[in-house]
Amino acid sequence: MDAGDVFWLALALVLIIEGLFPFLSPARWKKMFLQIVQLQDGQIRFFGLCSVLGGLLLIWLLSS
Repeated sequence: MDAGDVFWLALALVLIIEGLFPFLSPARWKKMFLQIVQLQDGQIRFFGLCSVLGGLLLIWLLSS
């Protein structure tokens, strides 16, 4: 499996995981989304940064 295949596999997994919550519980997903919209830009950036760092840490741990 080459790097391109790994990229598309990772993207497919992200889409599956991101789609599970609105599929299984659309009302709770809408409520959560409305709460996220009310956050300040800095708070959203912080959660985004934590997500990126967590992903990088996971990749580093899995590749070593």
